[in-house]
Order: sequence, then structure tokens, then C-alpha cells
Amino acid sequence: MAIILIPAVSSTIRSNARRHLSSLASIPNNATITIRIMSSSSTTIPSLADLCDDHISSPQRLSVVEPSGLFSTYGKLPRFHGQIETVRCFESNPMVRTVLSTPGQNRVLVVDGGGSKRVAILGDQIAKLAVDNCWAGVIVNGCIRDSAIINGLDIGVKALGTHPVKSLKTYPGERGVAVNFGGVEFVPGHWVYSDEDGIVVSEGTIHE
Repeated sequence: MAIILIPAVSSTIRSNARRHLSSLASIPNNATITIRIMSSSSTTIPSLADLCDDHISSPQRLSVVEPSGLFSTYGKLPRFHGQIETVRCFESNPMVRTVLSTPGQNRVLVVDGGGSKRVAILGDQIAKLAVDNCWAGVIVNGCIRDSAIINGLDIGVKALGTHPVKSLKTYPGERGVAVNFGGVEFVPGHWVYSDEDGIVVSEGTIHE
């Protein structure tokens, strides 16, 4: 099987990618080709500092998660952004797996784990699902585990910290509800921007 990574470009290029790539002499005609569209988040988003300079008083109602040092950064993409999808759960993560198993379309999953530091809501297996399904990032108001593996994945992750114990599976959780933490409301369909300086939320897109 050949796995080919291509940038997140126009739909025309994506739709023709298999036809063009399969014609390459280096790929056998009977080979199984997996085309993974890479998120462009880390290369196209301005810094949060620049976004705040330009939009802190804009009608898009820019909100900054505080304190800025509340979340640690994991994954290979410290800078990511996208439309928000949400999960609310507490020490039980079945809904996180369910959502990240669906096409992400470069969105960001925001998980309100109630701030618990007693278990991990996200591990390497679920993080790999997020990568395979083209999620731009995951923000967890809780802990993750398998951080060394996650740090090698092409995804951005923010979390309160790490914990080696996996979560329970007894409570499915809620999807697509507004969640609040860090003094900010995360609403499905709104936009979130994250980099080394913190996390910013807006009602609409604020980058070119």
C-alpha cells in the first residue's frame, strides 16, 4: 500500500489526485493508494499575536482563553485552527472516539472534560484516528496520555497535562453542545485558533 500526503488544495486537484498519482511508474498498477489531505493549518494561520492586534476589537468578538499557560501543547503542529466541534464528557471518552472517527474536514474538536486530571481523555489510538480523518487539532479541558507518540503525529493538541490512566467508558458524553472553560464559550461552528501563545475563539473566520 502506498500512502501519499498532499497539501489541502482545491477540490479539483484532490479529485484528480488518484488518477494522476496512480500513473506514476514508481507505483504498481495494482497498488492500493491512500491519499491523505494534509491540513494547511500550521503553515497558513497568522500568529495569535498578529490576529489579536488586528481583531481584538472586531465585531467577530475575539475571546482569549485565560490564563494563557493553562494548556500545554502536544503533537507536531503547535499552530492550528478550524471550525469548532464539541464534546462534553467527564472521565469517560466514548464520544471523543466516535467524533474523531468521522471526517474532520480540518475542524478542531474541543473536549470539555470538566478539567479532570484523574484520567486521560485522549490517547495515541484516538489521536491517530483524528489524523487519519483530517482533524486539524484537539483541545482537551482535561488530560491526555501517550504524549510521546502524539508528539510524533501530524496534529495539534492542547491539554491541561498528561495522566497515564485511561478514561472510563461508562458515560457516552454529549456532542455539539456549547461548552465553557478558560473564561470562553466554545460554540460549534465558531472558529478557534491555537499556537504557542495560547487559544483564541471568534464567531467567524478572522484569517485570510
